Amino acid sequence: MTDHRKGGCLCGAVRYEASWPPLTTLVCHCKNCQKQAGSALSVVAVLPRDGLKVEGDLTIYEDKGTSGQTVYRQFCAKCGSPVVTDTPEAEANKIIFIKAGTLDEAHDLQPTVHYWADSAQHWFVFPDGVERLAKQ
Repeated sequence: MTDHRKGGCLCGAVRYEASWPPLTTLVCHCKNCQKQAGSALSVVAVLPRDGLKVEGDLTIYEDKGTSGQTVYRQFCAKCGSPVVTDTPEAEANKIIFIKAGTLDEAHDLQPTVHYWADSAQHWFVFPDGVERLAKQ
């Protein structure tokens, strides 16, 4: 049975409903995610593309990921909250990424893999039992 979760940006101009549970939840430590999040990492829930319905206007910043692929970073133009991340590869695989911090309820998220672990801040302690990939 598919449930749903809601979320949105800081100011509320962008709201979404996402099918739940996610396919996976991951943590990205790449330098670009660090810069976009303004933090040491980005926690991302991976969803089927058709499981995400967004209301409101997202602005897109076209980035080049550490791997060289195009990354479409989508954020609220009013408050700047990063909400959705997309790539051509994700589109081909019929998935999409939401920034987990934008969920209204995220108490039960359990990231199972850490990408770009080689770029993690030196003080970050990886939890036991999660997969850690040097790159992606």
